[in-house]
Amino acid sequence: MEAVVGAKPVIKVAALCGSLRKGSCNRGLIRTALEISKESINGIQMEYIDISPLPMLDTDLEVGGKFPPAVEAFRHKILESDSILFASPEYNYSVTAPLKNAIDWASRPPNVWGDKAAAIVSAGGGFGGGRSQYHLRQIGIYIDLHFINKPEFYLNAFQSPAKFDSDGNLIDPASKDKIKEVLLALQSLTLRLRGKN
Repeated sequence: MEAVVGAKPVIKVAALCGSLRKGSCNRGLIRTALEISKESINGIQMEYIDISPLPMLDTDLEVGGKFPPAVEAFRHKILESDSILFASPEYNYSVTAPLKNAIDWASRPPNVWGDKAAAIVSAGGGFGGGRSQYHLRQIGIYIDLHFINKPEFYLNAFQSPAKFDSDGNLIDPASKDKIKEVLLALQSLTLRLRGKN
């Protein structure tokens, strides 16, 4: 008798970009991840979550145990997700202010990041945002995120040959393959944490 192999459970991935700029290379990485998850990986349902509507963290905005509507909606999306994909440039060796703001809002009690798998991709000059990834991993320790360790993805967006087109879309095939590896590792870790692998 042949064993029947079931399909992998579907995981929900919330994709966050630390850059608010529409033509951002990091937003281009998210667009690529969304395409790959739809076209060539079974079992991943990814949604881009826009962090630009979030007000700056101000606990005076928490009234009667409620958060502002944009924050409530954002926190709900994070709570519903099984894992997180971060894409962010590096600002002053760290994560961007909009991304840190989003992280802080979702970590307000009750912390909605807790016990989720996460992965980071980044693009920029020099080290390709790599130093911001280390800082994000430090933040993740306190908010109970579990980052994949490998593969790492940081891309120098300004080296020849061109990696992005003029609209910030990733055009480098090798980088697309590496993003797929990151997504497969994120899927694997998510399923392990959920006890389904």
